Amino acid sequence: MDLRFRPEYEAFRQEVRAFLTQHWTDEDRASAPPVNPRGMSLGTAIRNDERATRFRLAAIERGYLYRHVPRRYGGSEQPFDPLKLAIIQDEFRKAEAPGELIGQGPSMLVPTLLEHGTEEQKQRFIRDTLLGKIQWCQGYSEPGAGSDLASLRTRADLDGDFFVVNGHKIWTSNADTADWMFALVRTDPDKPKHEGISYLLIDMKSPGITVRPLRQMTGEADFNEVFLDNVRVPVTNLVGKRGQGWTVSRSTLKHERNLIGSALLSERVLDGVRFLAQALELRGRPAIQDPVLRARLVELETKVLASRYHGYRLLTLQARGEDPGIAGLVTKLYGTTLGYDVARLAMDVLSDRGLLAPGETTAPAMGMFLTAYMWSLGILIAGGTANIQRNVIAERGLGLPRDPRAQRDTGQNPKEG
Repeated sequence: MDLRFRPEYEAFRQEVRAFLTQHWTDEDRASAPPVNPRGMSLGTAIRNDERATRFRLAAIERGYLYRHVPRRYGGSEQPFDPLKLAIIQDEFRKAEAPGELIGQGPSMLVPTLLEHGTEEQKQRFIRDTLLGKIQWCQGYSEPGAGSDLASLRTRADLDGDFFVVNGHKIWTSNADTADWMFALVRTDPDKPKHEGISYLLIDMKSPGITVRPLRQMTGEADFNEVFLDNVRVPVTNLVGKRGQGWTVSRSTLKHERNLIGSALLSERVLDGVRFLAQALELRGRPAIQDPVLRARLVELETKVLASRYHGYRLLTLQARGEDPGIAGLVTKLYGTTLGYDVARLAMDVLSDRGLLAPGETTAPAMGMFLTAYMWSLGILIAGGTANIQRNVIAERGLGLPRDPRAQRDTGQNPKEG
């Protein structure tokens, strides 16, 4: 396998580097907002960092960011080219420049709206979501409706030009800071459970919405529960047709798994582990000199590279219009397992220093690696648990027989789709 880029792509790389040198200076880099252990900019920093916004607008104009989004919705509308995309991501990462925002809005809702949204919804939401001006949360899971998402009971009853929503969502990331929620609700309770679901966009400032944090053992509250009490949502906020939310949700879940399984987050944490191993001592010498830790670092570096090139393979298949088959099913499982292994190595490098709480001044890297480790455990569950993903690979990828419980179930679980 020859992984070298052709001359025209190396020329494109030089073009990207020249743009970065001109538009993202050392001063810009020094004033960049903080980044959390998951590799995503903090929500408040995204809102207030006008310097990064100006840079992203310039990068969009040059065709470097949001290449898949039409210009009329705020993207750069470039022909699909996985090699150029890989170069852009690589050079932006090296320059520590703001790339495409990663999160539920830009990474999950935007492609869903491009596929299923009305023209008014696209014009209203996509541009500001891409720039971080609108923050989103996902209203899917409910008490008793997690992996079996089709069992959701939040209702939306039609009342003239509005849906009146009543129900309870849980494990809702960023609900306390989000401006909007994209949610699954039951609009046709008399129909079979998969056919009676619709996909709504809900303004989080609407009367009747209560958000309560779910406190974690770290003291943080990344997740929330959301109570909806007679919340009125305009019918124009329906994405897709009434009762077809199941189909729309499968589009969102596909992009969610691509986001969760991305090698980019593991690469960022692994870069941090390398610096950590150079800075800290283990048994009287720099941890990076420990042969066992070095071997684990090399092994994880190999897995991260394998994940990255697997992503290139999927991009190539997509560019050719080919079905990736089983290759497309393994990304989420492999990526989240790898993220856990990287975070666990960080905790081993920290040793007893990993017991210091995040935010303590004496904690290495302010305890961010402990937070990353805790998060890696949760992300194994998000978007469909690891065991569900293994079932998907076995049954749909390898053609193995479904387990007895699945055979008795007449419905299909979107978390498994």
